[in-house]
Amino acid sequence: MFSLSNVTFKNLIKYPNINIAENRATFICGKSGSGKSTLLKLFNASISPDTGEILYHEKPVTDYDTILLRREVILVSQSVFLFDLSIRENFIEFYRYRELPTPLDQSISPFLRLCLADFLLDTNCHDMSGGERQRVFIAICISFLPKVLMLDEPTSALDEDTAASLMENLKHYCHLHNITLIVITHDRLLAEKFADDLILLDSEV
Repeated sequence: MFSLSNVTFKNLIKYPNINIAENRATFICGKSGSGKSTLLKLFNASISPDTGEILYHEKPVTDYDTILLRREVILVSQSVFLFDLSIRENFIEFYRYRELPTPLDQSISPFLRLCLADFLLDTNCHDMSGGERQRVFIAICISFLPKVLMLDEPTSALDEDTAASLMENLKHYCHLHNITLIVITHDRLLAEKFADDLILLDSEV
């Protein structure tokens, strides 16, 4: 699905040649400063490399309409944007932005449960912790059934058992719906448990 060759960024990070297989769960591990978060932004063309080539379905990412690319290659960063509104209203706003029909409560709730964010739909997102907001945002994103779902440290604020439950849910759902999953994690044991493919980045800034 993705192929990355001879890529450098800001003359600080030099990536190995990387291939991401379609419809699999790829986990990315590495020390701080190795370019993990930057790599995900390169994949959906949020940023551009200084050198090298990044292909998506054998076509340079620069050849795609960036808005359409980011809608099917969704990135959930560690710091997400949600409106200071209820969970229900956030779903509605993001669906409206995509010109999609307003989601019903009964279609929203299963995605919240999937992401271990089973809060009341009237809960204001402003009052949530960073980890809770991130899981609500994951629920919104996965409800769009993207081609690729990229998650940056989705379990960093969770205990071991809860982190495993979240990853099990997400991997199972993505497998059923042919969604390619790319996950950054500092938890090597979690990666080894759930990864179909594991990428280790060791370069330093």
